[in-house]
Amino acid sequence: MAIELLAPAKDLPSGIAAVNCGADAVYIGASRFGAREDAGNPLADIAKLVDYAHRYWARVYVTLNTLLHDSELPAALNLIRQVYESGADALIIQDAGLLECDLPPIALFASTQMHNHRPERVRFLEEVGFKRVILARELSLEQIQAIRAQTTLELETFIHGALCVSYSGQCNLSYAIGGRSGNRGQCAQPCRNPYTLVDGSGRALEKPRHWLSIRDLNLSGSLAELMAAGVTSFKIEGRLKDETYVRNVVSYYRRELDRLQVQKSSSGTVLHDLEPNLEKTFNRGYCEYFIHGRQARIGSPATPKMIGESIGHVRQVKQNAFLFAPKDKSVILQNGDGLSFFNDKGELDGALVNRVEGEWVFPARMDGLRPGLELHRNLDKIFMERLKASQATRKIRVVMSLSESPDGLRLEMRDEDGNQAEVQTGSPAQRAEKPAQALEMIKKQLGKLGDSEFMPHEIHLDLQTVPFLHAAALNELRRAAVHALRDAREKNRPLLAGGVQENDFPFPVQELDYRGNVLNQKAADFYQRHGVSRIEPAAESGLDLRGRRVMTSKYCLKYELDACPRHGGKVTVQEPLTLVDEDGHRLRLVFDCGNCEMGVHFEGKIA
Repeated sequence: MAIELLAPAKDLPSGIAAVNCGADAVYIGASRFGAREDAGNPLADIAKLVDYAHRYWARVYVTLNTLLHDSELPAALNLIRQVYESGADALIIQDAGLLECDLPPIALFASTQMHNHRPERVRFLEEVGFKRVILARELSLEQIQAIRAQTTLELETFIHGALCVSYSGQCNLSYAIGGRSGNRGQCAQPCRNPYTLVDGSGRALEKPRHWLSIRDLNLSGSLAELMAAGVTSFKIEGRLKDETYVRNVVSYYRRELDRLQVQKSSSGTVLHDLEPNLEKTFNRGYCEYFIHGRQARIGSPATPKMIGESIGHVRQVKQNAFLFAPKDKSVILQNGDGLSFFNDKGELDGALVNRVEGEWVFPARMDGLRPGLELHRNLDKIFMERLKASQATRKIRVVMSLSESPDGLRLEMRDEDGNQAEVQTGSPAQRAEKPAQALEMIKKQLGKLGDSEFMPHEIHLDLQTVPFLHAAALNELRRAAVHALRDAREKNRPLLAGGVQENDFPFPVQELDYRGNVLNQKAADFYQRHGVSRIEPAAESGLDLRGRRVMTSKYCLKYELDACPRHGGKVTVQEPLTLVDEDGHRLRLVFDCGNCEMGVHFEGKIA
């Protein structure tokens, strides 16, 4: 079974970097209608990325995964046709209304925004023509196994990066508070804001903290289990992340998958001059979320920012420097490093290192530094410089064979995927006066595959008579063979089938409220055709969300507070619990202990 490592691309350079570092596929936003509004790309850049990725049989998936108004459907359909013509391999969508439209035969992936969390929903998506579903992040291994048992669809799951605290596609918090919808690619991330936690008596339990902010995902230790559960595509989150992040994270997971000796879904071997390190690029601390069930606290209430790796503590302080006690001998501070720590107010603080003299560190500012203070490094300047300067190249192994033909010489090339090509010279060559030197020169010139995507694995010379060939002639022969092999690879490149299946296979439920995300008439027609009898328009139609649930989460604040009776909590809190932000917006928390979920209800703004 081929396993795909799927990487994010903010733009063309990031996409090319992802391919070079070993991604089997890349997902990228089109110019409009993507769930990251600030990560759109012109079609010309998408076409360039497609051309580059396809050389390695890597794929490019384009995100068009927002909800659409009726007036936007014509523009969205036009964009989809252009995406198809660019050569993109699949389209990631959320809006079911698109299935009622005249789509080109491009493979469709069901965005995680479609709330792909139960076997019956995934089975439905298979019946209506989706090629792949992107699973909800909250699923456990057992839940993934249950889905796999009910479908033959490709299953894609997130393995790394930022986590939404809500089930994806089921969060209306940003829209309720400020009119910016996550389902429309405009999420303002209110989950990362500070909130005051108030109990049922109206008492503030603590000072404002980031109660809805959670750590980032890291499933690098569970890859084999995910494969055994039936996952075929491992997705890295981060379409807003920069190229250095993509290089580091993709390189790390490529290495881990290669260690597991998985069958790749693309071609080539990555040659890298840097050891990747997940602690060095942006993260909020890591967790495994719920892949092994609810096992640990995953919140990050102190800060939504990067704290960095723990490196030691302050031993002594003087006017403009401090004596640094490293955690171990491997920690060496350098000029330009970024230090972070929690000050006496419990707030994340920090400073850049101006210079280091022995064990004494001279930071840009001394505010908040005191003896015994734990230090973190959120910017390793040397590592980041090396990462930016690193050279990752990807090469496809080829076997080259030069032999005699009736008309001259024949050069054959065969790649690691079994593709073959051959070219011939037009006339017999002269006999070499110095055969040994001629053979050496022939091998040398044929092996100069240079900037191409190929590298010589073996070079065979099957010659009865050693010919004398000029370097220019050999170079021309080699270039012609490279072009012929590229043509053969493109002809034989595995394609994804696409196409909507028009039928009346029943949707798992017969009623949809606003969380069904039906924003246009085409979507309503689609669900009605599949047996849904009552449909409430999506929140983005202009619904007043006061008193309504705006988020459903597996993350549970009672569990985080050690107040969950189901898990042996030792703290008692008086319900209902309410979160109040700095502007007075009230969020009432409702706990569904039977399903082990937390609901967030928008109560409006304090008058």
